[in-house]
Amino acid sequence: MPRTKSPHPSTRRHAGRPARQRHAKARAAHRAHYHASKSPNRWSHHVMETSDAMDIDAGIFRTGSAEEIAQSLKRSSTQSRRRKGTPFQSAMSMLNFYINRAGRNLPRSRRDVLEKAKHKLREAFGREP
Repeated sequence: MPRTKSPHPSTRRHAGRPARQRHAKARAAHRAHYHASKSPNRWSHHVMETSDAMDIDAGIFRTGSAEEIAQSLKRSSTQSRRRKGTPFQSAMSMLNFYINRAGRNLPRSRRDVLEKAKHKLREAFGREP
């Protein structure tokens, strides 16, 4: 008598239901727990506050002009002993991090100021002719 192949154990136990249906309750419970314990939208704020990259002036990205932002980042990056790269790399990295994490929530006028701050930062470090 020919031997028939038995179905895979996971499909046999769960009557062939797809994984998305079998695990829906577990995913929903995980999401509910994660969102209740901490706000997922604040992790970049936490990085800005506790990062070992540099100590920057509070609120400089929100209120400063392009020149003030560039000078503040230059001052912070040259004084910091906790950076891993050069002062220019650290300053530019922090500015890019803020722009990227702000995303669509950043008004166009503020984004323009921050983009100008990049050019001012390059000038401050002698990287742009």
